[in-house]
Amino acid sequence: MTGQEKAIPLSIAIKDKKIAWIGSHKEGKLIKGKHINYNDQAILPGFIDAHGHASYVAFATQVANLASPPVGQVTNIKGLQIELKKYIKDLKIQPGNWVIGLGYDDSLLEEQRHPTREDLDEVSKEHPIFLIHVSSHLGAANSKGLELAEINADTKDPAGGKIRRYSDSNIPNGVVEETAAYPLQMSAMQAYKDPISSVKEAMQVYASHGITTAQDGAASIESIGLMKAANAQGNVNIDVISYPIGQIENFDALPLQNVGNYEGRIKIGGIKLILDGSPQGKTAYLTEPYLKPPHGESPDYAGYPLIEKQTTLDLVKRYAAKKIPIMAHANGDAAADMLIDAIEKANLEYDHRTIMIHAQTVREDQLDKMKALQIIPSYFSAHTFYWGDWHRDSVFGEERASRISPTKSSLNRDIPFTIHNDAPVVPPDMIRLLWATTNRMTRSGKILGEEQRISTYDALKAITINAAHQHFEENSKGSIEIGKLADLVILSADPLSIPVKDLQSLDVVATYSHGKKVFSKNK
Repeated sequence: MTGQEKAIPLSIAIKDKKIAWIGSHKEGKLIKGKHINYNDQAILPGFIDAHGHASYVAFATQVANLASPPVGQVTNIKGLQIELKKYIKDLKIQPGNWVIGLGYDDSLLEEQRHPTREDLDEVSKEHPIFLIHVSSHLGAANSKGLELAEINADTKDPAGGKIRRYSDSNIPNGVVEETAAYPLQMSAMQAYKDPISSVKEAMQVYASHGITTAQDGAASIESIGLMKAANAQGNVNIDVISYPIGQIENFDALPLQNVGNYEGRIKIGGIKLILDGSPQGKTAYLTEPYLKPPHGESPDYAGYPLIEKQTTLDLVKRYAAKKIPIMAHANGDAAADMLIDAIEKANLEYDHRTIMIHAQTVREDQLDKMKALQIIPSYFSAHTFYWGDWHRDSVFGEERASRISPTKSSLNRDIPFTIHNDAPVVPPDMIRLLWATTNRMTRSGKILGEEQRISTYDALKAITINAAHQHFEENSKGSIEIGKLADLVILSADPLSIPVKDLQSLDVVATYSHGKKVFSKNK
């Protein structure tokens, strides 16, 4: 990914984890060692996860899958209840033990709503139940779960969160937003029984999608410890970059002593701030109201910030003083304003590469400022497929929805943007991500923002060399060059030689990390 937009038939020699030689097939045959011929299949730099949650992907392997198609099978509340009952029965979960489900999506359920405490009480009143919304920014609990988390009519909404309640009542209906979900999440983690094995399984999931560097964004101190323990036991076979959550009270507890350096396969890349919620959950912080506000909200509802503007500036200054890289979750344009304002006022005079995560609704004027301030957007461009219709019809309306993930606007400004899946919000499927970014086709087959489409080559850059640059790793990853790590993905065909509409026909044939094969489709 160094400017050559046409595939070239070459051979690659690997030695001591790195690319040692690149030349013709004729010359390659003369080199001693093991030879592997991939014929007409394509060799690309290993894909780099610009944003995701590796420890959460591990957690997701151990809970009930409540996602809607194409990720799961749940299409209505009844189906959700059936899946949960089957999960309890199959795992023989005893009464009193937590039941966790992940990935339900109110926008795709026939009822177009969140499950309530009554819906989940029908599953079980003896098990505490907590369901995590597909966005991970909301959740739903049954009566037993609310009781154990001490959420009741007297519980006040926490800063940066909301407890949804029945109309004309203070009684919680089971649905919680943002920080209000934290007590339930902490209690429900008791259900996590085999974390080391789950990490090993998660690494295989990433490798099967051609990913050689994963990210663990918003990592907790505990999840970083888990990753390091799994690494020590040889269960981490790709690189993982952790960004611990930075908005905590005890800053000294953060493991920031060796930022930017690998310990085995794990490194701390910086810190992550979370400024707002999700657009599909209608908790992202916007400057203009939502097209259709959530139930119980006024017509001028525009979401809300998770932390205050001054707090954002204080945190940016704190970490910038130590030159610790910052990535900040900002879905709404009002949240984007908070980050832009903080970076501008902090006056960072070094190569900071601050990342704006998701950046779904950034405006053209904001992109101009981001270019000047060297803020890199990392777009959740899979949204165009997964929630494009929902954004157009319920969240933003046609005009704003057509501009989500403005990759072309960024390309026109020479901003080195990246793209991501935010796994496990959606699977870390890099082929689908390429297709979604280049086609911008919704579930219903409509094109959402044709003017923001980009080429396959530019989309590939966003998951290879640009993503390496984002992580300060452009000298060792992101392109096939002598001296760089032998992180490679083999695809069934050359993605640059097929129509963009057919990109999903590509298969990951094999994945190499540090020169070692970590995935093969044909075992």
